[in-house]
Amino acid sequence: MKWITREKIKVDRVACPWLIKKFVDPDAEFVFVSHDTDWATISDGIVFDVPDCELGHHGEDVSFNSILKKYQLTDPALVLLGEIVRAADSHPANPHPAGEGLRWIASGFAARGLTDHEILEREFIVYDALYAECKRRVSRGLVAEAS
Repeated sequence: MKWITREKIKVDRVACPWLIKKFVDPDAEFVFVSHDTDWATISDGIVFDVPDCELGHHGEDVSFNSILKKYQLTDPALVLLGEIVRAADSHPANPHPAGEGLRWIASGFAARGLTDHEILEREFIVYDALYAECKRRVSRGLVAEAS
């Protein structure tokens, strides 16, 4: 399936493709288009992390959280990772402390002048590592701890 979102990706638009590839659609193809695209006219794929779409921001939830809900992904480690992505990508009332570090990492990748596909290729390993740490913390009951 073709998954379509805005170009110039950072936190949520990297986290979502990672989540989609690993847990929703292993054969996913990601297309990044201009921010001024008329999203309502797209019919040849699934749009995500764009204004007024099902798999977008809703309240304090970011697109990663919307994908978790739509595809009923309830793994506690993914839910924890979603809290970190939310904290890095938006300004929730009670942000997870790891979000600030993830925001810095995403900004660093963006500053390197890579294409969106190059960022995905390089940054997926960051999400693999974050997910592994989330699984470790969940399994040890360390979910609420900052370190």
